[in-house]
Amino acid sequence: MFTYIWPIALVVFSNILYQVCAKGVPSEMNPLASMTVTYFVSTIASAILYFLLVKDGHLLKEYTHTNWAPIVLGLVIVGLEVGFIYAYKIGWQVSTASTVQSAFLAVALLIVGFVFYHEPLSASKIFGAVVCLIGLYFLNR
Repeated sequence: MFTYIWPIALVVFSNILYQVCAKGVPSEMNPLASMTVTYFVSTIASAILYFLLVKDGHLLKEYTHTNWAPIVLGLVIVGLEVGFIYAYKIGWQVSTASTVQSAFLAVALLIVGFVFYHEPLSASKIFGAVVCLIGLYFLNR
C-alpha cells in the first residue's frame, strides 16, 4: 500500500511547496530570470539524486534514450511555472489559483484520456467533472 501512496503524497507535498514558492518569487524579479535559478538548482539536485540512487549509473548513457517527451516536458514545465508566477503577480490567491487550474485540468484530461488513450469515460467520471465545474463557480463567486 505504501508503494502505491508515496508517489502521490510526494506530489501533493511538493505541489504545496511549489505554490508557496511560486507566490514567493519577488515581485521585482522577472519570472523568466527566476526560472533560470530554479532550473539550475533543479539540474544540480537531479544529478546528485541520480548518482545517489542509481547504482553504477551512467548519466550520459541515459541521455541516449531521450525522445521527444523530456524535451517537450521541459518547455511545458516552463509554461506551467511562469503561468503560476504571473497569476500570483496579478493577484490570484494561492488558495484558488491551483484549484481553478486543477478543476479545468481534470475536465480536460478526461477528454484527453478518452480521445487519445481510449480510457473509459464513465458516468461517475462525468459526474466528478461536473462537480469540479460547480466547485469553480463557488470558488469564484
